[in-house]
Amino acid sequence: MKQYQHPRQTENLWLALEIGNSRLHWGLFTGETLIYSWDTEYLPEIGDWDKEIMSLLHQFTPYSLPLVIASVVPQQTALWEKYPNVRVITLDQIPLNNTYPTLGIDRALALWGAGMAWGFPVLVIDAGTALTFTGADANRCLVGGAILPGMGLQLASLGQKTGQLPQLNIDVIQSLPPRFALNTPEAIQSGVLYTLLSGIKDFIQDWWRLFPHGKVALKGGDRVLLFNYLQVLYPEIAAHLIVEPNLIFWGMQKIVVISS
Repeated sequence: MKQYQHPRQTENLWLALEIGNSRLHWGLFTGETLIYSWDTEYLPEIGDWDKEIMSLLHQFTPYSLPLVIASVVPQQTALWEKYPNVRVITLDQIPLNNTYPTLGIDRALALWGAGMAWGFPVLVIDAGTALTFTGADANRCLVGGAILPGMGLQLASLGQKTGQLPQLNIDVIQSLPPRFALNTPEAIQSGVLYTLLSGIKDFIQDWWRLFPHGKVALKGGDRVLLFNYLQVLYPEIAAHLIVEPNLIFWGMQKIVVISS
C-alpha cells in the first residue's frame, strides 16, 4: 500500500467506494479532486462492522468522512450502509438517456465519467472480472454494449470445469504466446488471449464505423496487460485508446458535484 500524505485541507474530504465483483475500490477526494486511490478485499461475512470500517478509514484519515458508494454486490452494500455518513448512488441518479433497469451501476458510472471527461460519443471497455463494452452517443443516450467473462474468469473456468486442463492464472502470462501452441498451458493462453484481443479490436472498429470520432476508454484490472498486447497486435488501434483506471470515480465525482 502506498504511503498516504494527509492533505492540508480536510473540510472537503470525502470517500468514494466502488464495490466490484472481486474487490473494494477506494478513492479519496478533496472537493472535486481525486488525491488517492487503492484496493482492499471485501469486508468479512461476519464480524464487528463498525470496528472494521473505522479501522480501515483511519489508516488514511482521522476524520469520519462522507462515504459515497456504487455497488454491484448487494450483500456488501448492506454491510457498508451501516456507516453513519453514507450515500449509495443508484442508476436513476446518472443523467444518461435510454438506460434499462438492469444496467450495472459500474458500467453507467464509468460511461458517464468518460463522457464528461473526454466528451461523447464514448465507448468504455472494462477489463475486469467481466469484460464489458458500454457506449453512449453524442446525445448522451446509451447505445448499448456487451458482457463476456474476463481473462481471469476464462482461464479459471477451464481448470475448474474440465477433467484434464490445468487451472492457470493471469500471472503466468508474461508475453504473447504462440498462436499455434505446442503445449497445453500455452494453448489455453493462446485461445483466451487472441480471441479476447480480436474481439476487442472488432468492437472498437465497429464503434468507429458508427461514430468515426468517438472516443474509446479502457479500464479495469487487466487493462495494462490487454493494452500492451493490443499495442503489439493492433498498434493503430491502441494509439487512439484512453487508458484510465478511475473512470467510475470520475463518474461518482460528477454525480456528487451535481447534487451538492
